Amino acid sequence: MLFRAATLLSLVLVLSPAAWLLAGVVAKAAPNWQWNVLWTNLKGQEGGLLGPIIGTFILMAGVLVIAGSVGVLAGIHLAELARPRRDGSAGGTGLRMAADVLSGFPSIVLGYVGYVALVVGLHWGFSLLAAVIVLSLLVVPYVAKATETSLGRVATGYREGGQALGMSRIQVLGILLKAAAPGITTGLIIALAISVGETAPLLYTAGFSNSYPSAQLLHAPVPYLTYATWTFWEEPAQSVKQLAYDSSLILVVIVLLLILAARVVVRLSQRYAPDTGTVGRRRGRRGRAASGDLTTAASDTQGRP
Repeated sequence: MLFRAATLLSLVLVLSPAAWLLAGVVAKAAPNWQWNVLWTNLKGQEGGLLGPIIGTFILMAGVLVIAGSVGVLAGIHLAELARPRRDGSAGGTGLRMAADVLSGFPSIVLGYVGYVALVVGLHWGFSLLAAVIVLSLLVVPYVAKATETSLGRVATGYREGGQALGMSRIQVLGILLKAAAPGITTGLIIALAISVGETAPLLYTAGFSNSYPSAQLLHAPVPYLTYATWTFWEEPAQSVKQLAYDSSLILVVIVLLLILAARVVVRLSQRYAPDTGTVGRRRGRRGRAASGDLTTAASDTQGRP
């Protein structure tokens, strides 16, 4: 009974701050909310937030491409391709350590490094490319770790069955990625949720602009929602403060939608995940499922160069 009470208390301690923040944002934004904030743009410190909304989604798309590609490939290398040490321990220790160190850097430090190296050093100026690169560096360790962990949880029978069927490493990897898809997808979406709430790296790399986002990758500041939240709430005018509240609410909604999307994607792709049971009939079903998937993949690839 005492242990159960302790777990419930811990759950309350975890949920209470989230509920308090959500209620506070809604309470500030909802009373004076106007829907036209979603389709009108900033004019000085008035108007709507269409430009920052578009800029935020463009930044998310860039992070998805760069951090998704690099993180997934790094996770695949750590889980499947890194050569083990002579003592039999897992390889890739240097890359894994580098990812852990990178994930521990404060975001403002990464932003300053991006400012010195990209904005000033390479003369890119405040730009979309500099902002996307720094945000990707911030979240790529999480994507790599999620990919490595998801591939590590795939049943060994998938790998052994592929070798027994004479499949190439790339063919077996395709089966493994299909099985690990729920975990990898969740890692990608959580990385997007982290990046969408960052401000410090963008202050150093993206700058800010009241105009709509430009198609230029360099020498063009980018509008984004967290700037409005961070800057406008200190302004004396109530209409400007309301923009800060509105941008906070939009950011919260975006994060909630990303989390919901992660749950939906995991549920839809769960059919590809291996059975995690370890005894009895579960182990038998997992082995038969792995053999069936591998046999199908092998038959589909017969005759291909």
